[in-house]
Amino acid sequence: MKVYLINMMNAFVLMTFGLIGYLVSDAPSATALIPVFAGALLLSFMKDVKKGNRPIAHFSVILTFLVLVGLIKPLTMAITRADSGATGRVGVMMVSCAITLGFFVRSFISVRRDRIKSKG
Repeated sequence: MKVYLINMMNAFVLMTFGLIGYLVSDAPSATALIPVFAGALLLSFMKDVKKGNRPIAHFSVILTFLVLVGLIKPLTMAITRADSGATGRVGVMMVSCAITLGFFVRSFISVRRDRIKSKG
């Protein structure tokens, strides 16, 4: 599958599950919307990632990694509260980010390998 499609699906997962988490919360916090904004930003980069714009692709990887790391604390808090809904939502977002990172890294390795082959 193409990396830009994986990035788009990750963006939709982040926006959907982040928004659901914000809306179903008893005391919604603005920090719950961080994945929503990150997903919107990733979605806005889709065209450039599809074209192979390296700086934008690298920024997308960094943003995805930061979201993945940033979701660790909400996951631990959901687990300590024994909130299975929140645990599931945050877990799905984390798995989506991890899969997206894997596809990005695989794509970067493939591009580098092709560039080395064409030089030598």
